[in-house]
Amino acid sequence: MMTKSLISEVSRPLATALLLAAGRGARMRPLTDTTPKPLLDLRGQPLMQWAMQGLQRGGVSHLVINTAWMGEQISQYFGPVFETVGQAPMHLHYSQEGVDFGDALETAGGIVRALPQLDGVFWVAAGDVFAPDFVFSVEAFERFKTSPQLAHIWLVCNPAHNPGGDFGLSADGLALNLPKLAVAAAGQELPRYTFSTIALYKRAFFEAAWCDIPAGNPAGAKAPLAAMLRAAMDNGAVSASLYTGAWTDVGTPERLAQLNAA
Repeated sequence: MMTKSLISEVSRPLATALLLAAGRGARMRPLTDTTPKPLLDLRGQPLMQWAMQGLQRGGVSHLVINTAWMGEQISQYFGPVFETVGQAPMHLHYSQEGVDFGDALETAGGIVRALPQLDGVFWVAAGDVFAPDFVFSVEAFERFKTSPQLAHIWLVCNPAHNPGGDFGLSADGLALNLPKLAVAAAGQELPRYTFSTIALYKRAFFEAAWCDIPAGNPAGAKAPLAAMLRAAMDNGAVSASLYTGAWTDVGTPERLAQLNAA
C-alpha cells in the first residue's frame, strides 16, 4: 500500500529531475550542526540553488528534492515553487526521508524512494556539488531517452581528494568498471575519472532486473548506487561523457571557503 505522501503525488505531472539533498554533511561540521549542507551559502545563495538554476535553465518544470538531515529547513526555504527572472517557474516536490524513516536512505535507496514521483527518464544531481556552467541539455536528455543504455553519467578529471578516480571511459562512450590499475592491450594504463554525480537515468535501472528494492522503497531500505552502476557497466548499459568545466564536490569547510574567496 502506498503511503499518504505518495498517493498525493499521483495526480501531478511526473518530475524529470531529482536533486539529492539528504546527507548529514558530517565532514562539514560544525557548519552543518545547525544548517543542512545544501543550504550553506556559496557566493550569495544556497549551495543547492546553483544546481536548481541549471536544471531550470535546462527546461525542468518539476523537480523532486530528497531531504533528511534538517530537511524541514530546505522545504521551508524554497517552498513549492522556485522562480528565477527570465525562466519558467519550477515546481518543487519533496521526498522527506528524514520524516518518513528518520534518516537518509543513501543514493540508490533515496532514488527508489522518489521513483513514484519521477518520469521514465530523469536527471539526478547533487545539492552539494558546485558545477555552475554545466548544461542540463535538452538534446542530451532526448538522445539518452532513445539510447539502449540505462544510465548516462558525467565524469570529471580527478580532484585532489580522489586521485584514483572512479570509472573509465571507452572510446565509444561507454562507462567502464575499471580496477584501479587497468592496463590496455597496448600496455598503457587506462585512465579513471571521478563520477560528478550528475547523471541521466531510466526508471528501468531501478526495477527488478537491477534493483531489488520495490518502487517507493516502502521499507526505507538504505542502498548505495556504486555497486548498481558497476554491474550495469559490466553489461554495457552505462554511457558516459567527460565534463571539463568548473566542478567542486563541496565536501569540507575548506573547499567552501576557497570557492567563496575566489
